[in-house]
Amino acid sequence: MEKPNERDADIVLRIEAGDLTGAFDLLMQRYESKLYRLCLTFLHDRALAQDAAQESLVRLWRALPRYDGRAALSTWVYAITRNWCLTCLASKRRTVSLSESYVQAEVDALAAPDVQDASDQGHALRQLVEELPETTRRIVTLFYFEEQSVAHVSELVGLAQGTIKTHLFRARAVLLARLESLGLAEIENWTQIGD
Repeated sequence: MEKPNERDADIVLRIEAGDLTGAFDLLMQRYESKLYRLCLTFLHDRALAQDAAQESLVRLWRALPRYDGRAALSTWVYAITRNWCLTCLASKRRTVSLSESYVQAEVDALAAPDVQDASDQGHALRQLVEELPETTRRIVTLFYFEEQSVAHVSELVGLAQGTIKTHLFRARAVLLARLESLGLAEIENWTQIGD
């Protein structure tokens, strides 16, 4: 499996050569959808996540000349995006109003998924992941859905690797119990997805 720093070597070479436009084009191709998913994990609102991902790309463009290679490019990209998401969350907490439409979306997101009506079991699993506590949900999303290593998740979330592994272990147990209660824990349910 290709490591993120090996995969990003071409971008780093362009930065070092002064080809910032070419480096940024490659960075966008490689990271744009990942940054959106990371923002969605933090913000739980598609419109806010889209805005945050776009702002993160702008911030990355502005910071690109200062990338010094001390951290892996992917770590640097995710850290800038994470920091912007945390800023957005802090701002969102200060401006919450019960009349705002996203409050209803939050209420809807807390409702238990109706797996009986869900034709996509992968979607049902994603809904169950959304019910996990915030930190655990971020860790599970980064590790399983974004396919980040434990070490990289540790850097992004700011927790020790052992703590990340504990969150993953507990999350798997909770998800399995929830799947069993919904009658979806049988392996046959998951081997047919996408067929």
